Amino acid sequence: MYGQCGSFAIAKSVFDTITHKTIFTWNAMIGAYVTNGEPLGALELYQEMGLSGHIVDAYTFPSIIKSCALLKDLSIGAQIHGMAIKYGYSSMVFVVNALVTMYSKCNDLNAALKLFDKMTEKEDVVSWNSIILACATNGQSMEALELFREIQKFDLKINTYTFVAALQGCEEPSLMKLGMEIHAAILKSSHFLDVYVANALLVMYARCNRMREAAKIFDMMDGKDNVSWNSMLSGFVQNRLFEEALQFFYNMLDSGQKPDQVSIISILATSGQLGNLLNGMEIHAQAIKNGLNSDLQVGNSLVDMYAKCCCTDYMDRVFSNMLDKDFISWTTIIAGNAQNNFQLKALDLFRAAQIEGVEVDAMMIGSALLACSGLKTMSHVKEIHGYMLRRGSYDTVLKNTIVDVYGECGNTEYAFRMFELIEPKDIVSWTSMISCYDHNGLANEAINLFYLMCKTGIETDSIALVSILSAAASLSALKKGKEVHGFLIRKGFILEKSLASALVDMYSRCGSIENSYKVFNFIKEKDLISWTSMINAFGMHGRGKEAIELYESMKNSDFLPDHVTFLALLYACSHSGLIDEGKRFLEIMKLEHQLDPWPEHYACLVDLLGRGNHLKEAIEFVTTMGNEPNAAIWCALLGACRVHANKEIGEIAARKLLELDSENPGNYILVSNFFSSLEKWKDAEEVRTKMKGKGLKKNPACSWIEVGCKIHSFIARDKSHPQTDEIYLKLNQVIEKLKRERNYVADTKYVLHNIGEKEKVEMLYGHSERLALAFGLIKTSEGTTIRITKNLRVCGDCHTFCKLVSKIFEREIVVRDANRFHHFEDGVCSCKDFW
Repeated sequence: MYGQCGSFAIAKSVFDTITHKTIFTWNAMIGAYVTNGEPLGALELYQEMGLSGHIVDAYTFPSIIKSCALLKDLSIGAQIHGMAIKYGYSSMVFVVNALVTMYSKCNDLNAALKLFDKMTEKEDVVSWNSIILACATNGQSMEALELFREIQKFDLKINTYTFVAALQGCEEPSLMKLGMEIHAAILKSSHFLDVYVANALLVMYARCNRMREAAKIFDMMDGKDNVSWNSMLSGFVQNRLFEEALQFFYNMLDSGQKPDQVSIISILATSGQLGNLLNGMEIHAQAIKNGLNSDLQVGNSLVDMYAKCCCTDYMDRVFSNMLDKDFISWTTIIAGNAQNNFQLKALDLFRAAQIEGVEVDAMMIGSALLACSGLKTMSHVKEIHGYMLRRGSYDTVLKNTIVDVYGECGNTEYAFRMFELIEPKDIVSWTSMISCYDHNGLANEAINLFYLMCKTGIETDSIALVSILSAAASLSALKKGKEVHGFLIRKGFILEKSLASALVDMYSRCGSIENSYKVFNFIKEKDLISWTSMINAFGMHGRGKEAIELYESMKNSDFLPDHVTFLALLYACSHSGLIDEGKRFLEIMKLEHQLDPWPEHYACLVDLLGRGNHLKEAIEFVTTMGNEPNAAIWCALLGACRVHANKEIGEIAARKLLELDSENPGNYILVSNFFSSLEKWKDAEEVRTKMKGKGLKKNPACSWIEVGCKIHSFIARDKSHPQTDEIYLKLNQVIEKLKRERNYVADTKYVLHNIGEKEKVEMLYGHSERLALAFGLIKTSEGTTIRITKNLRVCGDCHTFCKLVSKIFEREIVVRDANRFHHFEDGVCSCKDFW
């Protein structure tokens, strides 16, 4: 009696005082141990009973078998099963039921099914409930539902537990129809108002992403218990309906329902996902009020919530105040610091966890690797990698993460070595390596790897497609991009979110703004990223007014712009000469949307003013903007000063640029070119000498063109191409034709070297984009568009050259340089000579 009523200590005391214990006494005490969550104590008492000379009876076995199930100890469970056979109790229904449950909980479903099949008499509903539940909890939903159908053929009274067990077999979307059939059977029975059955229905519908049906059942329930409220709350969270979850939690409080550990954990996860610090702090107060703040799982959830809300002070405080910490606590605090850019602190905590003797698992190592990724230092990555090798903590997930992190650190060689060692490779392995190549500027390698992946039969996913579309965009490889577009259509991918935006971006960066806009219009569920991608696409192609019109349409669709949207708008204004509009958008951003501009926004506005030759206004803006101007802002100003030959402001910008960022070779080249444009050759040479002294090298000018299924690259005065002689012959023919028919004369002011006039002309003739253009004229059919990409800004003379070629040869020429797109057609460029 005492054991069943929760007075375990009294029961044990009474048991110890009994001198002549009967088998009934031993069974009662063993049962008390099990009832009070002490399965190990039950097994020890069972062993003591054997040593005392008492012989077990049939009623000893259910409690002992349940202890094995609670401990998930299959070995001892099998031994007890053997004892039941030895004493002749293995065919008794209640013993078999206990054995079925034990084997199920020890993940040996086959043994459970064999036991059930051997039963000659199957007239006990508990036996059916046990085996249905065993199948459902071991992932064999169809078997569970077949058994549920089979039980209905027998003249047995189905009870609450039968329905609950069967519904547990329907907790995935593909089985919802069967779940609805069971729901119909429940409605016909007398169990519909049973709270346990209603709760099981709630969970089933929630797991099948049908929260509306779950809510209907919840609203019809009279006697809601904690499980009812928590099931609904968890359902909202699992279906990512976070705003609804928050509202439901407050409704729960208003109804007088006291939150417990489960509800607090669920709603903390919601606050974290929403990044809603105020709500998170309110829930923290609720946890304290209800005495749950010292609970280990609640503490872990609080650390995670504060981390996701970027409130690291409170995150650290909660962690420090936790009396008990498990490996989840340590993993969460390490991940929280890594995600909030406290990478060194995250690594210090990782080392502290090891000193504390905490069990280091794959998730904790993954969090430490996340910190390494943020630091981008190879030494830290190698340290963690070495630790993994020593510990043997080396599953596929971690191997994939190592590939990612080596890629983030720019070491594609190490990443590929790691990738080759992964066996078998899953889709994440391939995607990680493809993304690594793409992010490190090795787009060709990324595309080749994607094709190799397809040959292996691995089913690609949207993440891999986003990476490969990015690689195609980097190369301006329109044909390859179209191939990927066709692939995703054939495979039935839905055009939404990141995949849709990647496709919009790919077409725009490959020079096909029309296709980009078609894809955008095809997207059914547009999000802010897809709107921003299209605004940016228009800006890249010099269609600033269309970018602004699209922004207005976005606002009318009830989307609020973010920092990136305004960056795209300012970029569009900059490349279309829309000075007044650009200044207006910066004010709208600050005043209407309370968004503090990033340095990139200021750099865009300076670039806009500079391109429009409003240099005095630009320098005044830079010196009075409030924030300290960074290198990008001075870079934009200096570029404009070079174009407009403003010596005074240019010298200020040049000095500031090299002071702020003396490790970027591009800055030295820009400053040197500025001095060269003023024919200050000595100053230009000094700057280049400084650059060489620091061991910095400039990237050579390079242009490439896609012909057929291959990318052909050229550098200035390149003679490495197999068709070099043919290319230079064609180029000379084109130049002569331009001279004869359009009086073309090379403008040598764009050659920023102190050399003779003849040498300057030869340098211009050998520019990489001209070689690519000549190759395009040779290899493509008359009337087709020629698409060229260059890694640097197109010089003024090459710009004129392309305009003339488009007129005389009646070709559309699309050139993407480091700044923007140029569409040359009939002797006119889309940039209107403003770039």
